[in-house]
Amino acid sequence: MDKASIGGAFLALAGIVAGLLIEGGNLGQILQPTAALIVFGGTLGAVLLQFPLTTVVAAFRSLGSLFFAPRRQEAQLIHQLVAFANKARRSGVVSLDADLQAIQDPFLRQTLMLAVDGTEPADLRNIMHVSLESITEEEERLPAVFESAGGFSPTIGILGAVLGLIQVMQHLDNINEVGRGIAVAFVATIYGVGIANLFFLPFAGKMRLRIHASHRRREMMLEGVIAILEGINPRILEIKLAGFLDGGNPVPRERAA
Repeated sequence: MDKASIGGAFLALAGIVAGLLIEGGNLGQILQPTAALIVFGGTLGAVLLQFPLTTVVAAFRSLGSLFFAPRRQEAQLIHQLVAFANKARRSGVVSLDADLQAIQDPFLRQTLMLAVDGTEPADLRNIMHVSLESITEEEERLPAVFESAGGFSPTIGILGAVLGLIQVMQHLDNINEVGRGIAVAFVATIYGVGIANLFFLPFAGKMRLRIHASHRRREMMLEGVIAILEGINPRILEIKLAGFLDGGNPVPRERAA
Protein backbone atom coordinates (compact mmCIF):
# COMPACT_ATOMS: atom_id res chain seq x y z
CA MET A 1 0.00 0.00 0.00
CA ASP A 2 1.11 3.57 -0.70
CA LYS A 3 1.29 5.01 2.82
CA ALA A 4 1.55 8.58 1.54
CA SER A 5 -1.67 8.36 -0.51
CA ILE A 6 -3.68 6.61 2.18
CA GLY A 7 -2.31 8.73 5.00
CA GLY A 8 -2.80 11.93 3.03
CA ALA A 9 -6.44 11.18 2.22
CA PHE A 10 -7.17 10.19 5.83
CA LEU A 11 -5.38 13.22 7.27
CA ALA A 12 -7.17 15.65 4.96
CA LEU A 13 -10.63 14.29 5.75
CA ALA A 14 -9.91 13.87 9.45
CA GLY A 15 -8.62 17.44 9.75
CA ILE A 16 -11.70 18.93 8.11
CA VAL A 17 -14.15 16.80 10.11
CA ALA A 18 -12.29 17.49 13.36
CA GLY A 19 -12.37 21.22 12.68
CA LEU A 20 -16.09 21.07 12.02
CA LEU A 21 -16.77 19.18 15.25
CA ILE A 22 -14.54 21.48 17.31
CA GLU A 23 -16.56 24.45 16.08
CA GLY A 24 -19.72 22.78 17.33
CA GLY A 25 -20.96 21.50 14.01
CA ASN A 26 -22.02 17.99 13.00
CA LEU A 27 -21.65 15.84 9.94
CA GLY A 28 -25.33 16.17 9.11
CA GLN A 29 -24.74 19.81 8.22
CA ILE A 30 -22.47 18.95 5.30
CA LEU A 31 -24.16 15.75 4.16
CA GLN A 32 -26.54 17.19 1.58
CA PRO A 33 -27.58 14.79 -1.23
CA THR A 34 -28.86 17.62 -3.42
CA ALA A 35 -25.59 19.53 -3.27
CA ALA A 36 -23.65 16.35 -3.96
CA LEU A 37 -25.84 15.58 -6.97
CA ILE A 38 -25.27 19.04 -8.42
CA VAL A 39 -21.51 19.06 -7.92
CA PHE A 40 -20.65 15.48 -8.81
CA GLY A 41 -23.16 15.21 -11.61
CA GLY A 42 -22.25 18.58 -13.10
CA THR A 43 -18.51 17.90 -12.87
CA LEU A 44 -18.80 14.47 -14.46
CA GLY A 45 -20.96 15.86 -17.24
CA ALA A 46 -18.46 18.63 -18.00
CA VAL A 47 -15.58 16.14 -18.05
CA LEU A 48 -17.47 13.87 -20.43
CA LEU A 49 -18.04 16.83 -22.73
CA GLN A 50 -14.28 17.45 -22.86
CA PHE A 51 -12.90 13.89 -23.03
CA PRO A 52 -13.94 10.65 -24.79
CA LEU A 53 -15.76 8.14 -22.63
CA THR A 54 -12.93 5.60 -22.95
CA THR A 55 -10.42 8.12 -21.58
CA VAL A 56 -12.64 9.02 -18.62
CA VAL A 57 -13.27 5.37 -17.77
CA ALA A 58 -9.55 4.58 -18.02
CA ALA A 59 -8.71 7.53 -15.75
CA PHE A 60 -11.10 6.40 -13.01
CA ARG A 61 -9.94 2.79 -13.33
CA SER A 62 -6.39 3.94 -12.71
CA LEU A 63 -7.34 5.52 -9.37
CA GLY A 64 -6.87 2.27 -7.49
CA SER A 65 -3.22 2.07 -8.49
CA LEU A 66 -2.51 5.40 -6.78
CA PHE A 67 -3.08 3.79 -3.39
CA PHE A 68 -0.55 1.04 -4.03
CA ALA A 69 3.16 1.78 -4.01
CA PRO A 70 4.76 0.94 -7.38
CA ARG A 71 7.30 -1.87 -7.39
CA ARG A 72 10.81 -0.53 -7.83
CA GLN A 73 12.09 -2.70 -10.67
CA GLU A 74 14.74 -0.40 -12.16
CA ALA A 75 17.66 -2.32 -10.58
CA GLN A 76 16.18 -5.62 -11.76
CA LEU A 77 15.81 -4.16 -15.25
CA ILE A 78 19.47 -3.10 -15.28
CA HIS A 79 20.55 -6.61 -14.29
CA GLN A 80 18.41 -8.04 -17.08
CA LEU A 81 19.87 -5.71 -19.69
CA VAL A 82 23.42 -6.40 -18.50
CA ALA A 83 22.70 -10.13 -18.78
CA PHE A 84 21.50 -9.57 -22.35
CA ALA A 85 24.68 -7.59 -23.07
CA ASN A 86 26.86 -10.42 -21.77
CA LYS A 87 24.98 -12.98 -23.84
CA ALA A 88 25.09 -10.81 -26.97
CA ARG A 89 28.82 -10.31 -26.53
CA ARG A 90 29.41 -14.05 -26.32
CA SER A 91 26.94 -15.35 -28.91
CA GLY A 92 25.81 -12.31 -30.88
CA VAL A 93 22.65 -10.18 -30.74
CA VAL A 94 20.68 -12.81 -32.68
CA SER A 95 21.04 -15.17 -29.71
CA LEU A 96 18.67 -12.92 -27.74
CA ASP A 97 15.81 -14.09 -29.94
CA ALA A 98 15.32 -17.01 -27.52
CA ASP A 99 14.68 -14.55 -24.66
CA LEU A 100 11.93 -12.54 -26.36
CA GLN A 101 9.03 -14.71 -25.22
CA ALA A 102 10.07 -14.43 -21.56
CA ILE A 103 10.03 -10.60 -21.62
CA GLN A 104 6.79 -9.32 -20.12
CA ASP A 105 7.14 -5.62 -20.87
CA PRO A 106 5.81 -5.04 -24.43
CA PHE A 107 8.03 -1.98 -25.02
CA LEU A 108 11.22 -3.86 -24.12
CA ARG A 109 10.13 -6.89 -26.11
CA GLN A 110 9.44 -4.81 -29.21
CA THR A 111 12.73 -2.90 -28.87
CA LEU A 112 14.78 -6.06 -28.44
CA MET A 113 12.95 -7.76 -31.31
CA LEU A 114 13.90 -4.94 -33.68
CA ALA A 115 17.50 -5.19 -32.48
CA VAL A 116 17.55 -8.96 -33.09
CA ASP A 117 16.12 -8.38 -36.57
CA GLY A 118 19.17 -6.29 -37.44
CA THR A 119 17.79 -2.76 -37.18
CA GLU A 120 20.47 -0.08 -37.17
CA PRO A 121 20.88 1.77 -33.84
CA ALA A 122 19.84 5.14 -35.29
CA ASP A 123 16.76 3.63 -36.95
CA LEU A 124 15.89 1.73 -33.79
CA ARG A 125 16.06 4.91 -31.74
CA ASN A 126 13.80 6.79 -34.18
CA ILE A 127 11.24 3.99 -34.39
CA MET A 128 10.97 3.47 -30.65
CA HIS A 129 10.95 7.19 -29.89
CA VAL A 130 7.77 7.46 -31.92
CA SER A 131 6.29 4.57 -29.94
CA LEU A 132 7.48 6.09 -26.66
CA GLU A 133 5.94 9.48 -27.43
CA SER A 134 2.66 7.81 -28.44
CA ILE A 135 2.49 5.81 -25.18
CA THR A 136 3.34 8.87 -23.08
CA GLU A 137 0.79 11.04 -24.87
CA GLU A 138 -1.92 8.47 -24.23
CA GLU A 139 -0.98 8.18 -20.56
CA GLU A 140 -0.89 11.96 -20.12
CA ARG A 141 -4.60 12.12 -20.93
CA LEU A 142 -5.46 10.33 -17.69
CA PRO A 143 -4.23 13.01 -15.23
CA ALA A 144 -5.65 15.65 -17.57
CA VAL A 145 -9.11 14.24 -16.78
CA PHE A 146 -8.65 14.94 -13.06
CA GLU A 147 -7.06 18.32 -13.68
CA SER A 148 -10.15 19.31 -15.67
CA ALA A 149 -12.44 17.93 -12.99
CA GLY A 150 -10.50 19.96 -10.42
CA GLY A 151 -11.11 23.08 -12.49
CA PHE A 152 -14.81 22.44 -13.08
CA SER A 153 -15.95 21.35 -9.61
CA PRO A 154 -15.40 24.65 -7.70
CA THR A 155 -17.33 26.58 -10.34
CA ILE A 156 -20.15 24.05 -10.32
CA GLY A 157 -20.13 24.24 -6.53
CA ILE A 158 -20.74 27.97 -6.79
CA LEU A 159 -23.52 27.26 -9.28
CA GLY A 160 -25.08 24.91 -6.74
CA ALA A 161 -24.84 27.60 -4.05
CA VAL A 162 -26.55 30.14 -6.30
CA LEU A 163 -29.34 27.68 -7.06
CA GLY A 164 -29.78 27.15 -3.33
CA LEU A 165 -29.91 30.88 -2.68
CA ILE A 166 -32.58 31.28 -5.34
CA GLN A 167 -34.72 28.85 -3.39
CA VAL A 168 -33.95 30.70 -0.15
CA MET A 169 -35.16 33.98 -1.61
CA GLN A 170 -38.60 32.49 -1.98
CA HIS A 171 -38.88 32.14 1.81
CA LEU A 172 -37.77 35.56 3.02
CA ASP A 173 -40.89 35.79 5.17
CA ASN A 174 -39.47 33.06 7.47
CA ILE A 175 -36.11 34.11 8.88
CA ASN A 176 -35.43 30.69 10.35
CA GLU A 177 -35.84 29.05 6.97
CA VAL A 178 -33.62 31.70 5.40
CA GLY A 179 -30.73 30.97 7.76
CA ARG A 180 -30.99 27.23 7.34
CA GLY A 181 -31.35 27.52 3.58
CA ILE A 182 -28.25 29.69 3.23
CA ALA A 183 -26.22 27.21 5.23
CA VAL A 184 -27.39 24.34 3.05
CA ALA A 185 -26.73 26.33 -0.14
CA PHE A 186 -23.07 26.84 0.69
CA VAL A 187 -22.54 23.11 1.17
CA ALA A 188 -22.35 22.81 -2.61
CA THR A 189 -19.40 25.22 -2.59
CA ILE A 190 -17.71 23.10 0.07
CA TYR A 191 -18.17 20.00 -2.06
CA GLY A 192 -16.84 21.68 -5.19
CA VAL A 193 -13.75 23.22 -3.59
CA GLY A 194 -13.15 20.19 -1.38
CA ILE A 195 -13.10 17.46 -4.01
CA ALA A 196 -11.01 19.63 -6.33
CA ASN A 197 -8.24 20.38 -3.83
CA LEU A 198 -8.34 17.23 -1.73
CA PHE A 199 -8.82 14.64 -4.44
CA PHE A 200 -8.92 15.60 -8.13
CA LEU A 201 -5.81 17.79 -8.28
CA PRO A 202 -3.71 15.58 -5.95
CA PHE A 203 -4.78 12.54 -7.99
CA ALA A 204 -3.57 14.25 -11.17
CA GLY A 205 -0.27 15.25 -9.57
CA LYS A 206 0.60 11.78 -8.29
CA MET A 207 -0.51 10.20 -11.55
CA ARG A 208 1.88 12.44 -13.47
CA LEU A 209 4.74 11.37 -11.18
CA ARG A 210 3.96 7.73 -11.93
CA ILE A 211 3.82 8.47 -15.67
CA HIS A 212 7.19 10.23 -15.58
CA ALA A 213 8.70 7.24 -13.77
CA SER A 214 7.31 4.86 -16.42
CA HIS A 215 8.64 7.11 -19.19
CA ARG A 216 12.10 7.11 -17.64
CA ARG A 217 12.03 3.32 -17.32
CA ARG A 218 11.19 2.94 -21.01
CA GLU A 219 14.00 5.32 -21.91
CA MET A 220 16.30 3.09 -19.87
CA MET A 221 15.12 0.08 -21.87
CA LEU A 222 15.71 1.85 -25.17
CA GLU A 223 19.18 3.10 -24.26
CA GLY A 224 20.11 -0.32 -22.91
CA VAL A 225 19.08 -2.20 -26.05
CA ILE A 226 20.81 0.33 -28.33
CA ALA A 227 23.98 -0.01 -26.26
CA ILE A 228 23.77 -3.80 -26.62
CA LEU A 229 23.34 -3.41 -30.36
CA GLU A 230 26.42 -1.17 -30.45
CA GLY A 231 28.42 -3.77 -28.55
CA ILE A 232 29.11 -1.69 -25.44
CA ASN A 233 30.99 -3.31 -22.58
CA PRO A 234 28.45 -4.77 -20.08
CA ARG A 235 30.16 -3.08 -17.12
CA ILE A 236 30.02 0.29 -18.86
CA LEU A 237 26.39 -0.38 -19.73
CA GLU A 238 25.59 -1.00 -16.07
CA ILE A 239 27.20 2.29 -15.06
CA LYS A 240 25.40 4.12 -17.86
CA LEU A 241 21.98 2.74 -16.91
CA ALA A 242 22.59 3.48 -13.23
CA GLY A 243 22.34 7.14 -14.19
CA PHE A 244 18.59 6.61 -14.66
CA LEU A 245 18.20 5.63 -10.99
CA ASP A 246 17.32 8.23 -8.37
CA GLY A 247 20.56 9.92 -7.41
CA GLY A 248 22.46 7.90 -10.01
CA ASN A 249 23.42 5.32 -7.38
CA PRO A 250 25.32 2.34 -8.82
CA VAL A 251 23.74 -1.09 -8.83
CA PRO A 252 25.27 -3.38 -6.16
CA ARG A 253 27.85 -5.58 -7.81
CA GLU A 254 26.85 -8.70 -5.94
CA ARG A 255 23.43 -8.58 -7.55
CA ALA A 256 24.67 -8.12 -11.08
CA ALA A 257 24.01 -10.90 -13.56
